[in-house]
Amino acid sequence: MAFKIIDGCVNCWACEPVCPSDAIAAAEPHFRIEAKRCTECEGDYAEPQCASICPIEGVILDGFGEPVNPPGSLTGIPPARMAAAMAEIQAR
Repeated sequence: MAFKIIDGCVNCWACEPVCPSDAIAAAEPHFRIEAKRCTECEGDYAEPQCASICPIEGVILDGFGEPVNPPGSLTGIPPARMAAAMAEIQAR
């Protein structure tokens, strides 16, 4: 299966140069992953390089539609804890 980049992508160019299979291409309105070229980094890296560097959590999906870089993966803060912290800040 191949990964997919969804609409939340901000075209930051972080993922394109780190893809070992050159499967990521600039497109409108956001980058896309060419399914035939994507190897999910198997045989090259333990972690998908696009997901490990993507600054936008949840925009790279696996073949099952699950985020490879889910909310909390970038910050290390679980989503429930982040929501509670944001609610506290907004209440001030």
